[in-house]
Amino acid sequence: MAHSWHIRGSGLTASLALLMAGSVAAGPENVDFPENYAGTFVRYTTVDKPDRDPPIIRFLYINPDALAEARPGEPLPHGTVVVMEDHEAELNESGEPRRDADGRFIPTHEVTNVFVQEKQPGWGAEYAEDKRNGEWEYAWFRSDGSRRDDQSMDSCFECHRQVADQDFTFTTAPFITRIKAATE
Repeated sequence: MAHSWHIRGSGLTASLALLMAGSVAAGPENVDFPENYAGTFVRYTTVDKPDRDPPIIRFLYINPDALAEARPGEPLPHGTVVVMEDHEAELNESGEPRRDADGRFIPTHEVTNVFVQEKQPGWGAEYAEDKRNGEWEYAWFRSDGSRRDDQSMDSCFECHRQVADQDFTFTTAPFITRIKAATE
């Protein structure tokens, strides 16, 4: 009987070791660049940012699985990936952003930055409460998918705290409410 307990105890120890090895420390390195997001994710909004120098346009994308599972007024599901792709605005001769027929900025084709916000179970537990954004992590990438390790994500956490009531997203939760509330 002691031998049986030893085997079960060893199994428990091995299981705990695997669980501990599987836990992830906080940080942007947890977030991978979503390859081909522009072709596989849903682009759900565009935001003009005239306050930036130079002015920029942001294209926002969400992964289709999260979009299908999301419900109005509820936190976004684990596995949600939101991509924010920045483009500079085309400028006219006076240095002002060029606008389309609807008054929106006209973006250049060049992607200047890609920011990724991802939600996974247990993420963020290591952060102090005044920094934590639920189970979200953030990462900053160049257009080629290489990570911007030279940049802190603290400003992302700080800024997104102001929309804690929208699961730390500025545009995603309101979009889900707008499109799904009408159909449910």
